[in-house]
Amino acid sequence: MQSSQKISEKKIHQIWAHQNFTNELKTFSGEEIEVLFPGEYNNDETGPDFKHARIKLGNLTFIGDVEIDQDYSDWKRHGHNINRNYNKTILHICVTNNLKQNYVYTSDGRKVQSLSLENFISIDEIEPMNMSNSKSSDKNFELRCSSEINSIDKKIIENALLNYGLKRFENKCSNVFTRLKELKFLNDLKLNEPVIRYELTQEFNNKVFLQSEFRDKEIWKQLLYEFIFEALGYSKNKKIMQKLAQNVNLKFISKINLDEKFQLKLESILFKISGLLPENISSDEENYVRNLNEIWNQEKQNYDGKYFDETQWHFLGQRPQNFPTIRIAGGIKIIEAILNHNLIGHLIRKFSEIKKEAVLINSIRSLFVIKANGYWAEHYVFDKKSNIKLNYLIGVSRADEIFVNVILPFLSVYFEVFGNHNLSKKVLKIYNEYEQKLDNKIVRDVAHGLNSVGIEKKTIYAQGMIEAFRNYCSKNKCLECEIGKTIFN
Repeated sequence: MQSSQKISEKKIHQIWAHQNFTNELKTFSGEEIEVLFPGEYNNDETGPDFKHARIKLGNLTFIGDVEIDQDYSDWKRHGHNINRNYNKTILHICVTNNLKQNYVYTSDGRKVQSLSLENFISIDEIEPMNMSNSKSSDKNFELRCSSEINSIDKKIIENALLNYGLKRFENKCSNVFTRLKELKFLNDLKLNEPVIRYELTQEFNNKVFLQSEFRDKEIWKQLLYEFIFEALGYSKNKKIMQKLAQNVNLKFISKINLDEKFQLKLESILFKISGLLPENISSDEENYVRNLNEIWNQEKQNYDGKYFDETQWHFLGQRPQNFPTIRIAGGIKIIEAILNHNLIGHLIRKFSEIKKEAVLINSIRSLFVIKANGYWAEHYVFDKKSNIKLNYLIGVSRADEIFVNVILPFLSVYFEVFGNHNLSKKVLKIYNEYEQKLDNKIVRDVAHGLNSVGIEKKTIYAQGMIEAFRNYCSKNKCLECEIGKTIFN
């Protein structure tokens, strides 16, 4: 193989998964490798590419993770050497090793053997990397049915997307209701997060919940808090944002004295527990950070939950306004509204009293547009002042996302639980007719591929396109898709 040849990461993953090598594998240092099990492909966007691999290196068998990079130097370039998610790596694989190094090192200082594939891959196995494989490409994803899409009636496409949009909404409502029941169950058992899932499941699944069991307002507050924080995390940080909200729960936050420093206390607690608050900082900004650290020293005795690390958060590839620091700062304002300004009561009253849908939508959406002020009007991260002033911690488009993906499912479940079916139908009607300020590449690509540009302006169609892409298009399940079945059958 030519060392200058570039291969797509997807192809490298396939070669490793199927073990398509020309010679017996050896590490760069010359140690023999026997792959007992290449591992399970990691679909998550965080952590090594393959999990739970079993690999014999010399006379020793190791069980752990495998990370694959284009070049040896990518290990450090991508920050794996300081990321604890990679501490279980047992083998580092690269296509090229121009630095001629035998090992990489994990954040805990452990030495990991490196394997360079350039002498073990047949030229026949290689598909040169092109723009369609590149993660940075702006080329549209091409649907397999796009070349035949004009052969079917547009109504079939629209009806399928409507059904998928409804299915997606129902799934969101189901997730909200499941978490509501979990919170009630955990509250009754007086357990804290995290709970071991298999210990919870048997009792939890056998329990029959009554409407009267959901009258505790604190459970609904925690529920809304968790789902809003998840939405603020986008795809890259949504899991850790949700975990942060579960660990720094409202029961703990409610113990904080409500005074003029309440917001500063919340900033201290969430930034410290998230692992994003530094101990020391440059002299120009040290007062703010010193204040947060001093406040934390006073509040930490009340916290006995999990701590997170800076390496668990994704900044790379994010727009600065989507940095987790900015989203946590914005989320703190929403926590205040939930705890001290009866946010849930306002939502319910607005939905009950406002008749005009446009007025209702604007009124609710405005509750989640958060202006920037103070330190976070001039910073995207700690210790680095921005040249551009930040106007919003949560802007209109993100407030739009929260309205569609959190508030509507949340209120639908709330009204259904308490038997207010008219308001539940009102929620669904707004979801059906809402036009979201959406800028989503998946939606653009699917709309283009289905020759249906224009209808995605309505939220239900846009959500249907996301549902179709994630569950059918991206998984090549064309014959299970309502559109694909019509075309290919």
